[in-house]
Amino acid sequence: MWIRSSDFAAGQPIPEVHGLCAYDETSHVTFSRNLSPHLSWGDVPSETGSFALLMIDIDVPTVGDDVNKEGRDIPLSLARTDFTHWAIVDISREIREFATGQFSDGVITRGKPGLDGAPNEGVNDYTGWFAGDADMEGTYCGYDGPCPPWNDSLVHRYVFTLMALAVASLELSPLYTANHVRNAAAGHILAEAKLTGTYSLNPRLR
Repeated sequence: MWIRSSDFAAGQPIPEVHGLCAYDETSHVTFSRNLSPHLSWGDVPSETGSFALLMIDIDVPTVGDDVNKEGRDIPLSLARTDFTHWAIVDISREIREFATGQFSDGVITRGKPGLDGAPNEGVNDYTGWFAGDADMEGTYCGYDGPCPPWNDSLVHRYVFTLMALAVASLELSPLYTANHVRNAAAGHILAEAKLTGTYSLNPRLR
């Protein structure tokens, strides 16, 4: 099974229109178009019942002391962890493509609501990131694109993982997370495909 995008090539930068944030010379960052990217896939197992998709930034700093601080850099040596940008389950076995902007076009402060029908989108990690921010706090569902720290010495990698599942539904409750997807999918995965793109807001790395 394979997955690809017409918006960026594997291992290459994700265009800024797909970011939650874009680089700004004056303020370091500004809101971007936040377009969900085009994705297509194929060579699917014939017994597939549904698909699940995760988009994870695997390079998020584990310590936030230096994040977006003037005069500081986040070192390459800092341990990194995951940050979920997108989770979808119960994608019909007939679907082979998502169009650019199909799931997100613009930044919605306080978060987009989850979809009522399939595909069913879960909660992303901006929910926790913006907790306590009077202007941005909320429940963020669906796609919200890259916005890595502007002073990070590491170019972040964003991994799209598509899972072909032997079941028609993972039967997850609303507001599920990527971990819920992984746990529910365990034992049902027929095939898996990955696509990685990169993103940085550090002017030294652009």
